[in-house]
Amino acid sequence: MDREIQQRLQWVKMYEECGDAGLVCRRCGISRPTLRKWAKRYKQCGVAGLKSQSRRPHSSPGNKVTDELRALILTMREKRNLGARRLQTELIRLHQIHLSTATLHKVLSEASVNPIVTYRRKKDFQRYERPIPGDRVQMDTSKIAPGIYQYTAIDDCSRYRVLRCYSRRTAANTVDFIDCVVEEMPFPIQRIQTDRGREFFAEKVQKQLMIYGIKFRPNKPGSPHLNGKVERSQKTDKSEFYPTIDVSVGLEELDRLLAEWQHYYNWERPHSSLNGLTPIDRITEISDQPPLSEEVSQHYQIKKERFQEQNYKLDLQLRKLKPSL
Repeated sequence: MDREIQQRLQWVKMYEECGDAGLVCRRCGISRPTLRKWAKRYKQCGVAGLKSQSRRPHSSPGNKVTDELRALILTMREKRNLGARRLQTELIRLHQIHLSTATLHKVLSEASVNPIVTYRRKKDFQRYERPIPGDRVQMDTSKIAPGIYQYTAIDDCSRYRVLRCYSRRTAANTVDFIDCVVEEMPFPIQRIQTDRGREFFAEKVQKQLMIYGIKFRPNKPGSPHLNGKVERSQKTDKSEFYPTIDVSVGLEELDRLLAEWQHYYNWERPHSSLNGLTPIDRITEISDQPPLSEEVSQHYQIKKERFQEQNYKLDLQLRKLKPSL
């Protein structure tokens, strides 16, 4: 007789002799449910009932990763260098296919796919994050293709974004984009931060910001990390959005597709920097913190603002004459 069966039979016999389940459990080091289970099986089937039963399911689900789906996963990985977590979200967004990250890891592992290697510069600066939506919005432009430039604005706190494409980086297009940002951001904007690109320093651009009561805060040269969130988000666009479309469709159609991507980014795409939340989730989480538009307007003092110069050294000299906040 198997040793396990002998042991279980001993428990049952001891219980039948003394009738005290608590005593048997203390002496044998087992729980009451365990004793009841084996006593019941012994009563129903005798010694045969004390044999361990297989826990294997009667039927196993079919292989949900077909050869066609496997090929799709590996193609997306090869062409776009996506990890399992991002593959999961892209399969849902583009193909309405729901797979767990464990399944995707298994597919990649079985195909002996090399892990993604990321190279990060040693950080000699401290990351920062504004605590209130609208406190600081980072803005930048990026060339997508000849004659196609993407303007991007991202809220430092919530990562909520506004996107547009234009044929050129001009002051007029920058003003138009600022209008879009003010209209679409779901909170009042207090500051806009940019690099020192020429398109941001035109007088008409800075006047428009003053009309809206928004402080203009360009970065000093050689400080790309200060605009790190907007640059990182543009990298996401180039790896997750643009490989899925034909950029030659024309600006009107491109803006329509970009609007869909913007909605997905803000409302559906989980962000690791937000602990898996979407930007709109983050805004909802702290919805009581952003000030009202009237409060922002009251605190904006146009007398303390000045027109910024693209030339940083000249700008520093002017700042000594009229310091800004």
